[in-house]
Formats: sequence, C-alpha cells, structure tokens
Amino acid sequence: CHPQLEGLCSFLQLSTCPEHLLVCFCSWLLALTPDLSYTSAAILAEQLFLRRVLSLTQPPSRHLMAALASFCSKYSQPFCRVLVAAVLQEPGEGAEQTKLVCELVEECLEPDCVRLVLSQVLEVPLSEKFLPVAQAVLGRQEVLPPELFDLLVLTLCRQAPAFATSLNYAKLVTAVLTMYQSQVS
Repeated sequence: CHPQLEGLCSFLQLSTCPEHLLVCFCSWLLALTPDLSYTSAAILAEQLFLRRVLSLTQPPSRHLMAALASFCSKYSQPFCRVLVAAVLQEPGEGAEQTKLVCELVEECLEPDCVRLVLSQVLEVPLSEKFLPVAQAVLGRQEVLPPELFDLLVLTLCRQAPAFATSLNYAKLVTAVLTMYQSQVS
C-alpha cells in the first residue's frame, strides 16, 4: 500500500500544490475514519511538507502554518519523526526551519512529541542552530523523563567549552537550572 500512497501523492502533485489547497487537504485528512496508520501519516508528512519546509528562505505563509498545525494536531508523532528529523539533519544555517520547529514546539505539538523533539535534538551534534529548539522545549515546561533530563544535562556539560561565548547556550543552561533546580546537583 505504501508505494501506492507515494504514487498517488506524486500523481496528485501534493508536494507542489498551492498552500491554500494544502490546508483543505489537511482538513480532509483529519476527518478520515479510521485514522491513518503511522506509516501512511509519515509518508504524507514527507510528501506534503518536507520539500516546502526544507526550502524555506523566509517565514512560512499563514496557509503553510495552518496546514502544519492541522496535520500536527492529529499526526504529530510521524510528523516529528519525518520532518523534524530532516530539519535536524539538514546542513547549514536553516534559520527559518529552526524558527518553524520552535513555533511548532511552542504551539502545536503534544507533550510526548515535545519530548521526542528534545531527544532528536540531543541525538545530533549540538550546534548554535538547535539551541533555540531546546529552549522552546524547555519553555513548554513539560516533565522530562529522568533519562532524557540526564542526557540533556550531560550534553550541556560536555558542550560547555564549545559554547563559551554563546548567549543562546547561556539562556538554555539558565532555563535548565531554573526549571529543574531540585534535580540539578
């Protein structure tokens, strides 16, 4: 079924359809019963959004943001596994992509996906580009599982010399110390 879904997406040119139609399509997807499988949702996340998001050079349109928010409201787990992972793997600055991920973390993603995003950030080499994403996750004030919290602290400690002059790093460390002061010794 999955090659057929990819073929259908290609036939319908979903990766290049106008963004106002993308909003309509996502609304239609949300109304489907039964819900899409994880794999189908992941394929659709890739087909609908990946190219658009990775090619952003300016803030996303309100239509794209509405479509992303709509899709994330029901399929945030596969969305994060596909799209956030791709943004984190993408070389270069990716300022617009980073801002987009931060906005999704702050406004759209469920708590389990917020934690997933943090674990994804901690899986790649920490860079100035990803510090705002980690900050956005902490800004949600979600309870982190002990192993994820330990990994965050360990990563921040190991990376301290590399970020000695980084204001974003200092903000992140301050946020960790403030929010989790009872756990930091």
